[in-house]
Amino acid sequence: MTCTRCRSSLVISILFAAILIGLPNLSSATQRHVINFRSPGLYPEGLTWDPSGQHFIVGSLHSRTIHSVSDAGVVQTLISDPYLPENATILGISVDSSNRRLLAAIHCLPPLLPCSALAAYDLRGAGRRVFLSPLPSLPGDDGDILRDVANDVAVDYNGNAYVTNSAKNFIWKVNRDGEASIFSRSPLFNSQPVAEDADASFRDCGLNGIVYNSKGYLLVVQSNTGKMFKVDEESGTARIVLMDGDMVAADGMARRRRDGTVMVVSQKKLWYLKSQDSWSEGVIYDEIDLEVEGFPTAVTVAGQDRVYVLYGRVMEGIMRSYKDGEEREWFGIEEVSSEKESGEDKVWVYVLVGLGFAYFCFWRFQMKNLITNMDKKTT
Repeated sequence: MTCTRCRSSLVISILFAAILIGLPNLSSATQRHVINFRSPGLYPEGLTWDPSGQHFIVGSLHSRTIHSVSDAGVVQTLISDPYLPENATILGISVDSSNRRLLAAIHCLPPLLPCSALAAYDLRGAGRRVFLSPLPSLPGDDGDILRDVANDVAVDYNGNAYVTNSAKNFIWKVNRDGEASIFSRSPLFNSQPVAEDADASFRDCGLNGIVYNSKGYLLVVQSNTGKMFKVDEESGTARIVLMDGDMVAADGMARRRRDGTVMVVSQKKLWYLKSQDSWSEGVIYDEIDLEVEGFPTAVTVAGQDRVYVLYGRVMEGIMRSYKDGEEREWFGIEEVSSEKESGEDKVWVYVLVGLGFAYFCFWRFQMKNLITNMDKKTT
């Protein structure tokens, strides 16, 4: 009987351990991860996570460099490309995990000559450039009047990249060999009115953040209207996603593979979006206020599905609102969590604990019956 009790105690201990291991990690909701990193004059606009390297990657506003940032804030130069135009801006960046490449949208701000391109770099070596593909303008377009703006980039599992043109509302496609073309110029991209509350910094900014979904489509947001579009990856056909609110000044996007949740960042907020019908419709599930002064522009999903935003203070860098030799040195990457999602995690904790307690009571009842029956047999 003693051995039976020992074995039963061991079983129940193992079961409770399994329940505890399966509980959601709630510490991340209360202990927000903040990374401050030093890189004088960097003013990064783009942010992504490299799952193989286990570090963040950020672009730069003027320096033709791309840097890795560890979770402890250690900065290393990942790529330095002196053959890019001097003072070229590296905006959106994305990791092509299938081909171990880093894709970077290149843009030249005035007074530089117009330039929009996509660069690909090999992450397996010393950052060797694979290609630098100029992105074509519309036929008959005068780039001197309104220059193209290669803003954000997403990549599919075949290595095809999709780049948004924020100035002229269309999407480029660049295949894995670096061949570029205009992919989608849907009339819908110019069909929506500019939002009344769009401020001056975003009134002329159209298509911006973009993410790829393996079900065969892209999601892209439009800054000055606050709308989101679903774009077929084969035909480039676009549809407006019916949302329960506009995301005015929307900038970068990220998608969490675990549950398909999409995050959209703006200078003031981070929106959590969900859909039950593959994005014919969607809802703003939660919105988080952000630090406006830091001018957040990008969002990414890192290890353990943790969501981070970049505070690159880009507008300060664009306007050069600093004295010579006094460029900002410190920038930030900060974790953001949804209280609503944390609440759902807590519910699951209570459910699992309740199930464990119910099983414990059932086990005690069974053990009591077993002991009673054994006592009767002994008697």
